[in-house]
Amino acid sequence: MNRRSTRTTDSSQEAVIISGFGGQGIMLAGKLLAQAAMLAGKEVTYIPAYGAEVRGGASNCTVVIANQPIASPVISFPDCVIAMSKAAMHRFAPFIRAGGLLLYNNSLIDEDPAVDATVTAVGVPADRLALDLGSSKAANMVMIGAYVQWRASLALEGVIQALPAVLSRRRHDTIGLNTLALREGAQFARSTAESLAGSLRSE
Repeated sequence: MNRRSTRTTDSSQEAVIISGFGGQGIMLAGKLLAQAAMLAGKEVTYIPAYGAEVRGGASNCTVVIANQPIASPVISFPDCVIAMSKAAMHRFAPFIRAGGLLLYNNSLIDEDPAVDATVTAVGVPADRLALDLGSSKAANMVMIGAYVQWRASLALEGVIQALPAVLSRRRHDTIGLNTLALREGAQFARSTAESLAGSLRSE
């Protein structure tokens, strides 16, 4: 049996890898998911992997969300990968579990992902959508909004409520922008899902 399709934990567990480069807010995105999960009363682990105190270096984190105690926070085969850069997609997309999800930032990734046929791959123009709202720095929030809408493991409003806890006080003036970006990402995912469903019905 393919190890990618074999769970060693409860099926209600969701393991997410968020990856990109330094300066894209990868760790903040992971902390936001983890904080929202805690506020929702779920079990959660968050593991950052810093190659990137230096802006531009590789950066990733793993978040595991579950309804039961988590046996191990170390994940080899995630249920979902959120790839903010081409290097991130190349590194992690091949390990997504069968039936999983890849969300990739096609503002920066100009190629189709090579993934298992059972994996749903969705390109999200995160930088463009964030820039339309006022700042490309909110691209990470666009991606998180899209993830929350697509997977429904957390409520979008709960993620928005977690923003003040993960943003430093000096950055609380960005809560409004980040909220808009989360909603924009969710709306994009909702529209994309509806389009895919329509295409399948017409086949």
